[in-house]
Amino acid sequence: MSVQAKIGPSILNADLSNLAQESQKLLDNGADYLHLDVMDGTFVPNLTFGHPMVKSLRNKIKTAFFETHMMVQNPEQWIEPMADAGVNLYTFHIEPVKPEDISKVSRLIQEAGMKVGLAIKPGTEVKDLEKYVSIADVVLVMTVEPGFGGQSFMADMMPKVEWLRENYPNLDIEVDGGVGPKTIACCAKAGANMIVSGTAVVGASDQRQVIKDMREVVKSYLK
Repeated sequence: MSVQAKIGPSILNADLSNLAQESQKLLDNGADYLHLDVMDGTFVPNLTFGHPMVKSLRNKIKTAFFETHMMVQNPEQWIEPMADAGVNLYTFHIEPVKPEDISKVSRLIQEAGMKVGLAIKPGTEVKDLEKYVSIADVVLVMTVEPGFGGQSFMADMMPKVEWLRENYPNLDIEVDGGVGPKTIACCAKAGANMIVSGTAVVGASDQRQVIKDMREVVKSYLK
């Protein structure tokens, strides 16, 4: 299998007034990429930050891999601004997009020079993704309801991950929500290789050790 274990801290849990330094610290401590949660207050109740902040962060952090997790009602609207901001992977939720438009949105993301991520909420069937997996670089299975921090990890989402890994052995499969040292084995065993972790990493007294430990667990399950 060619997929690799990657740990991507969610910077939403960091000190947003000091984001560049906090982000650089995570990267220095071994983070493989940064997961940037973009919420519009419509698709999810929360409001976070948009492309101007991402661009400011990119100006300070030139080479790191940025994923934007677009929890927004109209993902097509933000493709060009996020590409301009230096985003590498544009992950959007399929729920607010008409099924016939998912391929179009994905194509526009590719044309803008970014990788395509497709995300599903806990209530969405994994089979709803089936016809689009071929155009995705990453599939994100949410393990909490998007839009709120500090929720408990939903272990009953793991069959989705297992189904994806079984059917798409070379796919990058990401999990996000309540993932940390206590829940990482559950995710890794199911087949997730890209791990988003917020508080467990950002708030750790030894970020480097937590990132290293979680990566080793994922590696141990990758065949």
